[in-house]
Amino acid sequence: MSETPAEITHVIFDLDGLMIDTECLYTQETQKIVSRYGKTYNWTLKSKLMGRKPIDGAKILVDELQIPLTPEEFHLELYGNLMDKFPDAPFLPGAEHLINHLSSCGIPIAICTGSSANTFDCKISKRRDFFSKFSHTVCSDDPEVTHGKPAPDIYQVTARRFKSPPKSPANVLVFEDAPNGMESAKAAGMNVVMVPDSRTDPAKCLNADRVIQSLELLNITEWGLPSF
Repeated sequence: MSETPAEITHVIFDLDGLMIDTECLYTQETQKIVSRYGKTYNWTLKSKLMGRKPIDGAKILVDELQIPLTPEEFHLELYGNLMDKFPDAPFLPGAEHLINHLSSCGIPIAICTGSSANTFDCKISKRRDFFSKFSHTVCSDDPEVTHGKPAPDIYQVTARRFKSPPKSPANVLVFEDAPNGMESAKAAGMNVVMVPDSRTDPAKCLNADRVIQSLELLNITEWGLPSF
């Protein structure tokens, strides 16, 4: 990243793999299903699914692994196995500290997630007080989100729904972990700090404005935001 192109007035966060550690749950439960058919759910395939609408991801998985399930059947089984586990997924390092800081400084913050509204509600069910710090959340099944990540729709909708929306997408800073999400925010004209899984191909992170290994390593002042 060179100089910050515009004043950052609003911040948007992805959820899974960025704030809470749910990605390992998705991997474990997906592998259990595909193992029945002698298939392996590897990182190359997982990286194609991350950030997408759940049913879109299911379609890709079923097609690539050629398992004898419809995307709908796979989705139903997967989430039936996951819903009891989601509420206990831990926060990832640095997430709580950063969000508490931005909230205490009066910076408008929101969530933009590939989760459905029902799944999101399950994930936050044991920490509603914390998530009340966010202005709003836009989920992948929102009626205004026509196309999921990596299309820009979901980030555009999220920005519009702030009580006082940003003057420009360039005034928005996004935190993402997945290439699909990063490309979605960049397509919407926003700035992106990416915190990818260590297995992510670095070539897929090149469009991000900054790539860091953990939110704990964030230099928030380079974005013109109040220091910790």
